[in-house]
Amino acid sequence: MSLTLYAHPFSSYCQKVLVALYENATPFAYRQLGMDDPEAGAELARLWPLNKMPVLVDSDVPVVESSVIIEHLDLFHPGPARLVPADAKQALMVRMMDRVFDNYVMTPMQAIVFDHLRPADDRDPFGVARAREKLEDAYRWLDGALAGRQWACGDAFSLADCAAAPSLFYADWVHEIGQALGNLRAYRSRLLARPSFARAVEEARPFRELFPPGAPDRD
Repeated sequence: MSLTLYAHPFSSYCQKVLVALYENATPFAYRQLGMDDPEAGAELARLWPLNKMPVLVDSDVPVVESSVIIEHLDLFHPGPARLVPADAKQALMVRMMDRVFDNYVMTPMQAIVFDHLRPADDRDPFGVARAREKLEDAYRWLDGALAGRQWACGDAFSLADCAAAPSLFYADWVHEIGQALGNLRAYRSRLLARPSFARAVEEARPFRELFPPGAPDRD
């Protein structure tokens, strides 16, 4: 098997890549990171000295960064679902929305989560408040942008939706999407129902007790 993924099922960026793999039923070897397999972690560190997951190895060549991994899959291991459109203009929209979900949803969500890992005396209430404000801004913009759309960029599921699924999944846990934002709430529900992401969510379910703020009893 030419593809090996080093990942953890509860990681948002790992889920992003898993969704892409599951969308096209792409065969791969799964090197799950964790205490049960310390050698997988040692291999990851050798492959990518920054020691960040996920890492995809394609015929002994490591590919890093979730968006780049998905583009790599689209180019060299394509399936029936094209995750980056061939049309250059449409592809720019998909890449832009991918960055929106990573930078303006995933990043402030993680700031809130990571604050819970700090010692009580080192907590950053100002930083958490700013992260919540950024999420509110992103939620409002996305609610408008998604009006009339099935998926992030229209009718076709894409790289942008691979990014949206875990970012909105966890963001709603730490800062709930308001009831007034019907487009965004409905989009999150569609993502949860998508078989590729539903599979990733189920695979991560055993690890919910590890969520630092505490996982809600839903989803």
